[in-house]
Amino acid sequence: MRIGGPGQERPVVAISDTEVVDVSDLTPDFDERFFAAGGPATLVDHIAGRTPEPLGDNRIGAPIARPHQILCIGLNYSDHAAETGAEPPAEPILFSKSPNTLVGPFDDVTIPRGSLKTDWEVELGIVIGTRASYLADEQAATAAIAGYTLVNDVSEREFQLERGGQWSKGKSAPTFNPAGPWLITPDELGDPLAVSLWCDINGERRQNGSTATMIFSPSFIVHYLSQFMTLEPGDLINTGTPPGVGMGMKPQTYLRAGDVMELGGAGLGVMRQRLVACD
Repeated sequence: MRIGGPGQERPVVAISDTEVVDVSDLTPDFDERFFAAGGPATLVDHIAGRTPEPLGDNRIGAPIARPHQILCIGLNYSDHAAETGAEPPAEPILFSKSPNTLVGPFDDVTIPRGSLKTDWEVELGIVIGTRASYLADEQAATAAIAGYTLVNDVSEREFQLERGGQWSKGKSAPTFNPAGPWLITPDELGDPLAVSLWCDINGERRQNGSTATMIFSPSFIVHYLSQFMTLEPGDLINTGTPPGVGMGMKPQTYLRAGDVMELGGAGLGVMRQRLVACD
C-alpha cells in the first residue's frame, strides 16, 4: 500500500485491515525501480519482526507510483460484450489511459466539463514486475506479473464513442483511474480467473460478475501485449469489466455529482469514490 497525502505517499505493507509496516527505509516508493529490482519478493523478510503502526485515518493512495503507461483491454468479458451488443473480439481490444488519471481508492472522481455520460467499470488490474518484450509464452507472461489491484476504469461514453478517434478521449480525464487499496501478489490472489467483482452505485448493486467470464486471461493479455510493445516494471493493465455498466442499462444511466461508487473484489479490497463537478 501507499499512504499519505497526494504526492507525499510513503510505501507500507498491510498486516491487517488496520495495521501497516512502513518500508520507506527499503524503497522510497513502489515505482519502476522497485519492481525492476524484484522488490515485492524482498518485503516478507524485510518486515519480519517489525512493529506495525495503526493505519488510522491516513489517506490511502494508489498502491503504485505513477506508471510509465496504463493500458486497457476493452470488451474482455463475454457477458459485458453481450450487454453492449458487440461481438466478442477475436483479439484483445487495446486502448490507453493517461498515467496521470491514477488516484487513490477513496479519492473523489471529477465529472469532466460538458459530460453527460460518465460511467463506472470495476476491473482487475495487473501490475507488471519486469521489463517484458516478445515474451515466449503465457508461462513467461505469468512470471512477469508482480501482482494485482482493484481499479475503476471510469469512462465518459460520449467522449469515448461519439467524438471520433480512439477510446482514450473518454478514458483519460483527471481522476478517471482510482486504484487500490492495495496490490496483492499472485500467490495471495490465487486463480486470477476466479475473482468475484462488484460495484454499487448509491448503495444499489449494478455490477456482480467474475473474472471467470473473461475472454482473454491475464497471462494471455501480458503475452499478447508484449508482442507489440515493451511493458515496463510498474506498468498497469486494466483487464476489462463485467456487465452492469451504465451504458448497458435500459434506459442508460450515468453518474452525476453527489453520486457514490463503491467497488470490491475478492482479495482485492474495497474502494469508494464520490462524484464531484468540475471547477
